[in-house]
Amino acid sequence: MQVFRGFRHPGIAPACALTIGNFDGVHRGHQAMLALLATEARQRGLPSCVLTFEPHPRDYFAALAKRPELAPARIGTLRDKLTALAACGVDQAVVLPFDARLAAQSPDGFIQQVLVDGLGARYVLVGDDFRFGAKRAGDYAMLDAAGDSRGFDVARMNSYEVHGLRVSSSAVREALGQGRMADAQALLGRPYAISGHVVHGRKLGRALGASAPGRDDGFRTLNLRFKHWKPAASGIFAVLVYGLAERPLQGVANLGVRPSLDANDVNAGRVLLETHCLEWPAGLGGEGAYGKIVRVELLHKLHDELRYTSLEALTSGIAKDGDDARAFFASTHRQTTRDRI
Repeated sequence: MQVFRGFRHPGIAPACALTIGNFDGVHRGHQAMLALLATEARQRGLPSCVLTFEPHPRDYFAALAKRPELAPARIGTLRDKLTALAACGVDQAVVLPFDARLAAQSPDGFIQQVLVDGLGARYVLVGDDFRFGAKRAGDYAMLDAAGDSRGFDVARMNSYEVHGLRVSSSAVREALGQGRMADAQALLGRPYAISGHVVHGRKLGRALGASAPGRDDGFRTLNLRFKHWKPAASGIFAVLVYGLAERPLQGVANLGVRPSLDANDVNAGRVLLETHCLEWPAGLGGEGAYGKIVRVELLHKLHDELRYTSLEALTSGIAKDGDDARAFFASTHRQTTRDRI
């Protein structure tokens, strides 16, 4: 999949079959829409294209109003969104910066400048609640009329439901916020996961080895930055880590701003996913994970983030989380074995 920041690039396709949206989480409703887009693109001999926005428009307006509580919690990072779009077979993704200029653009200006002149849209597929342009004044009827006069087809897709529940990014956010990871997985069609490069942290996990009998290496962690200040999920999770060994590694992870020892230590306001593998691959050595791209699946929430009063308390807490994660994986293995029998 080709990715473009904006549409003024020589490599962008001169014409396309297009869908538009934020696609946060790329859930099962999004996947159904992308499958339909791919079919329509093939029938027309066009590449499929997704137009998405960064930041999320609601992030922009929340910042403008100085009311951060209005910004939606973010399900996935831009990296994970683009990876999921590629997995759905999208040929081209265009990430359009959502700024003051775009926010003020009239619906007709958006149609002409972005869809027609910028992307060469020949087919446009939108959701049943799609709105666009300044003050969300544009709707499906306006888009359909414009397509009729300017030479592109327009279609809309009704809501996608699972067991009578409308699948939406809001429903996924609610499930993640409440720690209902199985429900989030059902809405997403896959386990909830975060991926990224392993970066250096405070190295605190290694220091904890001194107060953890039998743990000479401490509690080494893989640190991934979640590049949004408001993740949909937070807390301590039993996880699987992909990308370090031939098989996924069991682990326990903290997603949040790390209040463990110092309430003021919030990693400069950045959110981290810190993962401790229950068994560290010997072949990696102490430094072998840095720079690698890993994917961490958050399978089961153990509890919310906690603040500990000492290194000893933190060490005991991490050890207990490890034991609880092992118990979760053991029970999952037993259940899987029974299902097979």
